[in-house]
Amino acid sequence: MPDPLPSDIAHIIQLAIAPVFTLAGIGALLNVMANRLARVVDRWRSLEGELARQDEPTSRLHLAELAVLDRRMVHTNLAIALSTLAALLICIVIILLFTGQLIAIPVAPAVSILFVISMSLLVVALISFYIEVRIASRTLRVTRALLETGKKQ
Repeated sequence: MPDPLPSDIAHIIQLAIAPVFTLAGIGALLNVMANRLARVVDRWRSLEGELARQDEPTSRLHLAELAVLDRRMVHTNLAIALSTLAALLICIVIILLFTGQLIAIPVAPAVSILFVISMSLLVVALISFYIEVRIASRTLRVTRALLETGKKQ
């Protein structure tokens, strides 16, 4: 096979730009998800440390909050895992795009399938992340209700 011309390489790079932007977007999402997970873990550790020193009613409240934090961690971890897998598949798509232009092998079906799977994983990851955000929002609403009850007394 003859060496690729600079125009061929430029075309390969053009083909790879869209998946690269997708990869950058997934990276930004992973950053947000990791920060949320870190905050949940920090809160978990704080509550866990206070648990032994609390009286029974406060201890029950902390255990209830720990259960909520556990659900949030599960959803955030799932979102991070699926987003990472989606990013990995996008990387494979980029490799296939370059390989398919440099070596005469048909990569279009594999690229299409991998991209669809990657986007599907990203959809499920975003749904899981949305669930985590909803759980956190409901927890905040309960806190507001408790604050309003305290003002009435």
